[in-house]
Amino acid sequence: MTRHTLRLALAAVAALVVGTAAPALALDVQKTTTIAAPPAKVWQTIGDFCGIGTWHPAVETCTPSEKDGKAIRTLKLKGGGAIVEEQTSRDDKVMSYSYAILESPLPVSDYASTLAVAPEGSGSKVTWSGSFSAKGVPDSVAKDVIEGIYAGGLKGIAEKAK
Repeated sequence: MTRHTLRLALAAVAALVVGTAAPALALDVQKTTTIAAPPAKVWQTIGDFCGIGTWHPAVETCTPSEKDGKAIRTLKLKGGGAIVEEQTSRDDKVMSYSYAILESPLPVSDYASTLAVAPEGSGSKVTWSGSFSAKGVPDSVAKDVIEGIYAGGLKGIAEKAK
């Protein structure tokens, strides 16, 4: 093997190792809906971090708590299971909050999400966006699960905020 061939082989192996050692890219999901209600009324519906128990069809109950000064919510799901989430930021003036999943049966990890309300014509636009990695399932399955959660939640918000 010539020196040139050896260098090329080592470069190829190094590229392969670096490529496989790189972390997977985060998956992103964003869903929006327009609601024929003023932003303040929609924010009143969803602004309470544990209020999700009143508008999301998959949530049976929401139990608020606090850890290290941060708001925590434990969601008991209809049909079984629980999700524990931590509010990571909140801006009542902008009408948005962000949160992260601490514990969950969902097929995702490193999950961070934001729920926000903005004026849209004579009504409101609600945007729910999240970033995460798939856990134990293909990316498409993880995205489908989160898209379903967002779609169900946005429908529930629209029905409750009328």
